[in-house]
Amino acid sequence: MSTDSEKRRGPFSRKPKDPKKPGRIAQMRQVVQLARRHNPASVWLMAAAVVGCIGVGVIVGFVFGPMWLWVILGVLTGVFLALFLLGRFAETAAFEEMRGQPGAIGAVLNTARRGWLMDEQPIAVDPRTRDLVYRSTGKGGVILVSEGPKNRAAKMLQKEEKRHARVLPNVPIHTFQGGEGEDQIPMNRIVKTVHKVPRPLNKAEVLAVRKRLTALGTMASRPPIPKGIDPMRARPDRKALRGR
Repeated sequence: MSTDSEKRRGPFSRKPKDPKKPGRIAQMRQVVQLARRHNPASVWLMAAAVVGCIGVGVIVGFVFGPMWLWVILGVLTGVFLALFLLGRFAETAAFEEMRGQPGAIGAVLNTARRGWLMDEQPIAVDPRTRDLVYRSTGKGGVILVSEGPKNRAAKMLQKEEKRHARVLPNVPIHTFQGGEGEDQIPMNRIVKTVHKVPRPLNKAEVLAVRKRLTALGTMASRPPIPKGIDPMRARPDRKALRGR
């Protein structure tokens, strides 16, 4: 049942803040602490960026004037550069904390935007070795990225590539191995690799591809086949059909 405050709130008014969710300043502090924990010099580099841009603004203002305008531009440029550096430092720190953990490749692949949409769950899972295959779709076609040792991941990728090629015969399917081994793509290069994929499809074709993939399903959505039973060779019990 809604409260009086919710009834008085109009359709275009802001929602009340969640007391459990930290504010922007608290979130910024957490990001700075994360970056500083993995790179102690990150705070000093950001401060140097701000001071350096202000210094350039003072010099340019002294030569060309007016001083106040160039100082303000220097401050704004320095803050923007410091935030940019903070984002890079925090991204590197997050990768370092996720390195070696199950699902790290999928978490990194999920950050690939620019028209790419990743499935919420892995499309293939090896319950014994816990190797995974993730899928992302977009204007570049279908991206399949594995997580696991090179030899085992290659077999899973090949199997999933053939399965997708049967359903999407005219759609580009790209396979990559994520990891730190030989011929594998490390986490900090997965997004760049995905963004370099050519994009021959348009929006309508991408929607058609996603509909076909929904019908294809995943390992989790496909019902398992009991061991020892070949569904192609199964025969009905004729006596049971006649009621004997």
